[in-house]
This record gives sequence, structure tokens and C-alpha cells, in this order.
Amino acid sequence: MDRSGSAGAAGRRTDKGADRAYDVVLFGATGFAGVLTAEYLAAHAPEGLRWAVAGRDMAKLERLRERLTGIDPACAVLPLERADVADAASLRELASRARVIATTVGPYLRYGEALVAACAEAGTDYVDLTGEPEFVDLMYVRHDARARETGARLVHACGFDSIPHDLGAYFTVRQLPEGVPLRVDGFVRTNATVSGGTLATALNQFGRARQMLAARQERRRHQPRLVGRTAYAPTGAPRYAKEVDAWAVPLPTIDPQVVQRSARALERYGPDFRYRHYAAMRTLPFAVGGVAVAGALFAAAQVPPVRRWLSGRLEPGDGPDEARRAKSWFSVRFVGEGGGRRVYTEVSGGDPGYDETAKMLAESAMCLAQDELPDTAGQVTPAVAMGDALIDRLQKAGLTFRVAASVTAP
Repeated sequence: MDRSGSAGAAGRRTDKGADRAYDVVLFGATGFAGVLTAEYLAAHAPEGLRWAVAGRDMAKLERLRERLTGIDPACAVLPLERADVADAASLRELASRARVIATTVGPYLRYGEALVAACAEAGTDYVDLTGEPEFVDLMYVRHDARARETGARLVHACGFDSIPHDLGAYFTVRQLPEGVPLRVDGFVRTNATVSGGTLATALNQFGRARQMLAARQERRRHQPRLVGRTAYAPTGAPRYAKEVDAWAVPLPTIDPQVVQRSARALERYGPDFRYRHYAAMRTLPFAVGGVAVAGALFAAAQVPPVRRWLSGRLEPGDGPDEARRAKSWFSVRFVGEGGGRRVYTEVSGGDPGYDETAKMLAESAMCLAQDELPDTAGQVTPAVAMGDALIDRLQKAGLTFRVAASVTAP
């Protein structure tokens, strides 16, 4: 079995961190995504949840607390913690005081490792919003083993990358027969826009193809070999997908890697599992245009001055306003097949990159802090760490997980 799915620190789960000051700490709370996450917690944190916000600028944190008090008057006494990614000691202190830390501070490859290291050492559960494959692979190599020793769960990609895709594939698998080869395809649709931080992160990743490949290879050298089962996520070819009545273009995101890791860790995915990940577009011109734009961005990102110029078109912290986010939506449709059955499922919601991402991150943190969960440790995926409990939370919070149809496979 993949080490990421193995149980660790058996028996430590129920009382782990009971003596710590906070159940949940939100780090990076004054950034664009951080403010939205803090507002979600202010509106939805249950009574008795001990939570705090953290960052490097206490004046900004104090202004945020005033803003949150308008949502919930109890936030007038919300604790503020000063911590800085450039001050490892402050991160260690923060990790020692929390059961779970959720962080929005990216790009994670540049700013994220010190907090991962602090959480792994302190046995503190960690969640983030990264969609950076290189960062996730490096954190596995450097910190998974220590986290398994201390009982820390390191759960990356707890926003739109990759909650809907990872939990959606898991939800789809649960509708199919057990113990048989399974095939699942995911098709993503959205009308959302991006923030400056998201654009900068994407361009940075496009410009680091060689380093991403090296990090993936290094991970494979450390990752235990899967014995007796297979789980893979090949890049599909562009095609017309009649099963969803759309043109399907492969998406080069972290999502299929996350789904594959869940399948490696959980035997429920069957003895032979395959996942493919696409953007779904209604017309051929849009599909061709999407491929062309992605290719142009990838090519431009290889030239540092051009990459910096493109990143500067949106400043970090800039993002769509509330009115634009209110019009945004996403849908991920899954087609799963195995054991003579074919199932059609869907995960959908509102603005994926910000409003729903804030919801996903906050609910993930509260899930780790409050719910009865499988006994896991180390770097684990959302489906492995939280699975059914997080799906239940997200459904109650307004996201849709539904079975559209289940039929005999042709």
C-alpha cells in the first residue's frame, strides 16, 4: 500500500492536541482567499470551536477582526497570532498551539515549506489550497515520514484543486461494484475568473516543467510500490465525449494526481483503476481556442521576462469582486464504469476559485478538528483523510454531490 494511505500513530487520534489552545488556526488570513475563509468561519464555525487568525501584520489582523465582528459579534475577542513564513520559530510556536492549521499563503513552493515542516514536527494537522504538483511531491519526500511518526495529517489541495475532483471520483467509485476494474473520467465546466495569485502560481508552474518532473521522479523513489493492484491517471487525448455531449480537452492540473493517490491508498477503488481529467467545452472552436491559449501561456512562461510581465497583469491579492463571484459556477461530471455498470455523477457549486474554495478549506479544517475520521497520518489526500465525513459537510454547506444515472454498461 502507498505510504500516504497507511495508518499512523495508532491510538493518538481522539486525544491528539486536546491540550492545545486552538482547534483551528487560519494562517494568511488577510490575503484575498484568507479573508473569504475567515468570513466563512465567522459565519459557520460551530459554538465552542476554538479558532484564531494568524499572519505577519498585526494591524491587518486587527482590521480583519473588526470586519468579522460585523458577521458575528463574538469575533470581537477572536484571538490574533503573529507568525511569518520568514520566521521558522514563529511557525513552530504556532503549530505547537493548534490542532489544525489551514493556510492560504502561496505560492506554496516559495512560502509553504516551513509551515509544513513545523506541523509535521508538532503532530499538527495541516490543510492548504495548493495546486502545485512540485510542492506536494517535495513535501512528501521531505516531511511525510516525520508526520507519520508524530501523527500529523498533511492534506494538500483542499480547495477547487482538488476537493471536487478527488471527492467526486471517490463518490463515483462508491456507486460502482467492489473488487472489479474501474474506469472514471471527470469533465470540468466553469465560467469563473482568476485572481492575481492564481495567475502567478500557474505561470510559475508552467515555467518549472523540468523541476516538476524531477520532483515527481524523486517522489517515486521514496514512495512504496503498489503491490497486487494498479492505479493510474494517464493524460487522455482531446476528443468528442458523447457521454457528456461536449468536446473534452485534457486538463494539466494536479487533480488527476490526487485522484490517483487516493486510488493507491484505498482498496475500494478496485484492483485496476484508471482516471482521466478533462475540461468540457460545448463547441469545437472553444476547445481549439482553449488548447491554443494554454499552449501560448506555457510557451510564454518559459521566458522569465514574459512570465513576469504576464504575472504583473493582476497583482497578488487582486481577484473577482463579490458581484462577479455571485455569477460564477462550476460543474464536474463523472462517468464511471466497472462490473457491468455505468454511473453518471456530478459535483457542482458556485464560484469555484474563491467562495467555494474558502468553504472547502474551512470545512476541511473543521472536519479534521471535529469529526470521527480514519486513522491516517503523513501526507494524505482529502478522500483518504476525510472521505464521507467531508462529503457530508460539503453537502450540508450547499455543494451538490448527486447520482444522475446508473445503468447497465453497453
